[in-house]
Amino acid sequence: MEIKSKIYLGDCNSILHNISDNSVDLIVTSPPYADQRKSTYGGIHPDNYAEWFLPITEQLLRVLKPTGTFILNIKEKVVNGERSTYVIELILAMRKIGWLWTEEFIWHKKNSYPGKWPNRFRDSWERLLQFNKNKQFHMYQEAVMVPMGDWSKTRLKNLSETDKIRDNSKVGSGFGKNISNWLTRDLAYPSNVLHLATECNNKNHSAAFPEGLPEWFIKLFTKVNDTVLDPFMGSGTTIFVAQRMKRNSIGIEIVPDYYKMVEKKLNKPELILFEPEHLYKKSTSDNKPESLK
Repeated sequence: MEIKSKIYLGDCNSILHNISDNSVDLIVTSPPYADQRKSTYGGIHPDNYAEWFLPITEQLLRVLKPTGTFILNIKEKVVNGERSTYVIELILAMRKIGWLWTEEFIWHKKNSYPGKWPNRFRDSWERLLQFNKNKQFHMYQEAVMVPMGDWSKTRLKNLSETDKIRDNSKVGSGFGKNISNWLTRDLAYPSNVLHLATECNNKNHSAAFPEGLPEWFIKLFTKVNDTVLDPFMGSGTTIFVAQRMKRNSIGIEIVPDYYKMVEKKLNKPELILFEPEHLYKKSTSDNKPESLK
């Protein structure tokens, strides 16, 4: 099975037109935020952000499979002492062209820099917005299950009578729970909060997200040999993670230096030794030459 990684240099709004309809299983990307990365991406004013990004999402809607998912990493900025509404405006605009805003995940940035602001605290989280074309989409929840944790030893130790039966929601949502179902289980489904540290210094990119971020969503929404797209490739994190996880990938980047950096890493040759493996096994005290014992 051959895994392919294709990267393109140029404006994603143009290059996306060359990608076939319904051909991508997962889109994971982090576009330049409003008025940020001006030195590399020019910067987009918050008032114009939805207008700028919407045509791109139209192309993403076209290339995504009906069973696919789009994960958008984005965060509104503070303008004149209040939060900008450009992310909310973008969500509403995307819904009008056919996107379903299915879920919102939170990326908790465990190593965010400390600081002091007159009217707020430091940003330690970012949005991970999930969009879909249909209500039915591929989702492999078992792939991201987590250990139950020590809390289960105390929480499940003394169950009430209500915990032993299906307890329907009191708000009439139709959902319910039976706590006793988890007594013998070692794994549980995760929450919608991802606790990951940022990674920038080792990526040669000012806004690189950690490898664990695309890896988690690739596990959740794809299987081996599926295709992952990042239309704002940057340092290539999504592409390299997809390749390692045996998914096909497509990356698009408008900055030549970033494109060349990813291209160089993708084409890096592997050095292979053809001599018998036993000649290179680690020495032990029993097989050392007499002079080294």
